[in-house]
Amino acid sequence: MWTAKNDGKPPTGAERPDTKTVWECGEMSGASVGLSAETLEAVERASGKLASAAVAAMEAQFAWFVRMPADQRASVLLVAQSGVAGFAAWLRDPMEALRMTTDTFRGAPRDLSRWVSLRQTVEMVRVSLKIFEEMVPDLAANDEDRALLGEAVLRYGREVAFASAMSYASAAEARGAWDARLEALVVDGIVRGDAEESLLSRAAALGWDPGAQATVLVGNPPSDDPPTVVFEVRSRAARVSRPVLLGVQGSRLVVVLGGPTEDGADREVMGKMAEAFGEGAVVAGPTVASLAEAHRSSADALSGLRAVVAWREAPRPVRSTDLLPERALAGDPEAEFQLIDRIARPLEEAGGSLQETVEAYLSTGGVLETCARQLFVHPNTVRYRLRKATELTGRNANDPRDALVLRIALAVGRLSRARGLW
Repeated sequence: MWTAKNDGKPPTGAERPDTKTVWECGEMSGASVGLSAETLEAVERASGKLASAAVAAMEAQFAWFVRMPADQRASVLLVAQSGVAGFAAWLRDPMEALRMTTDTFRGAPRDLSRWVSLRQTVEMVRVSLKIFEEMVPDLAANDEDRALLGEAVLRYGREVAFASAMSYASAAEARGAWDARLEALVVDGIVRGDAEESLLSRAAALGWDPGAQATVLVGNPPSDDPPTVVFEVRSRAARVSRPVLLGVQGSRLVVVLGGPTEDGADREVMGKMAEAFGEGAVVAGPTVASLAEAHRSSADALSGLRAVVAWREAPRPVRSTDLLPERALAGDPEAEFQLIDRIARPLEEAGGSLQETVEAYLSTGGVLETCARQLFVHPNTVRYRLRKATELTGRNANDPRDALVLRIALAVGRLSRARGLW
């Protein structure tokens, strides 16, 4: 250090270190680049004045700053004063630059980022640095100090800009990590069948409308990398303008899709969302009225995912209601109940030998004349009864897939009645 070598007197001529080398290496104090003690003291004494001038310039230029409450503007003033104090300390020890500027903004995001955006922060830093550039050089004791102070303001401004950006980036990362954990809790609660108010409040905190319709889709994730999965699902959801909640649970991806999915273009939305899944089947549960009922959609979708392997020609995505036969064969009691409630019971309660006609038509392999002879009726009567059965159940006995559903439903109905459950 020159202070020891020259008895406390600044070096002159060839003894003075190269300014660029000192700034880049940061191995010497502020005095080592030629700033006199008078200049350093003047900067320290003017810290309050500089901070007040910066805040005054913000009030003059930004209408949003004037509208801020007094306590919030006071917080900004404190941060500005800390920044000026850090500048004075930085002039004495450039090695402390990063630590000083980071400490200045360490507590700011917890308070300021709630009501000051990153764009507004950049504007405030720009105005503050402009005030620095105008006022700090006047604090120099001589012309040489003036030039060095001008360069110091630029370099310190760079440190402040990076420190503020890093603070907001850290706050954004923390917020993103918290949102991801909260979203995982909501999806897990839906899968487990929770319908508590805590689940709805968590979903509301994520921006989800608890009263919106919801459909649960399950399948394989497109990648083993969670960020990639999140990007794929959210990007496709953004394209169809639908809210989503998602969670990767081991080898399966669970997506809660907001909005209707039953008719027309709404049904096409599900097909586009299925593209965000990996290879394999994608099963969609029924669309429910609100998030509080999403556990029913989830249970049906997961049951369908376990049973979809039995239907090789299943579309993608496939509705859980279209997998009722396979789910019933896999032992799902809910699927058995739905088959009875939607098909077996309506046919029996309709009377007019509808159930007998459907069973006879299926047992004869769909041959109309043979069925008519077996029932001792005219073929037109069989046609009428089959049309009536289609209106009641939504299943056409002439369609191979619907014929399988009808056959399984009638068999499940007979088994249930034999067990005394119906």
